[in-house]
Amino acid sequence: MQLTPATEASVATEHRVMPETIMSNEYEKGYRQFALMVGEENIEELVSRFKSVCPDFEREVISVVGGRIWTRQHIDLKTRSLCSICVLAALGRNNALKLNLQMAMRNGAKIEEIFEAIFQVAAYAGFAAAWDALEKLAEVLKEQKA
Repeated sequence: MQLTPATEASVATEHRVMPETIMSNEYEKGYRQFALMVGEENIEELVSRFKSVCPDFEREVISVVGGRIWTRQHIDLKTRSLCSICVLAALGRNNALKLNLQMAMRNGAKIEEIFEAIFQVAAYAGFAAAWDALEKLAEVLKEQKA
């Protein structure tokens, strides 16, 4: 099918504008999702931490991770949190692990469920990875009590 020059121009214009609109919607959706998971009182601090590394990094994390991944359907936030804990612990990604441990508790994960998730890490990624995750969990729990 041949497009007329007017149709081509319309499609080209639509595609130039559309990604920015989608990205803006995903950012807003991601911001709301992260605010729910870290708490309204902590969202600006989290965004600032991401921005301090690189402003573009912050935009991508909020838009993609928060706006596209954490808002998917079919599994609840607690399950997503437990999955994230396992992957991050297995990979030794301690900054993200700490954040996800905090979010897991806000997403309804009980401490016993987090322990069980970490036991899965021990079985499949090694006891050293599980130990590191337990140490990070202890840090999170201590900060919550303070």
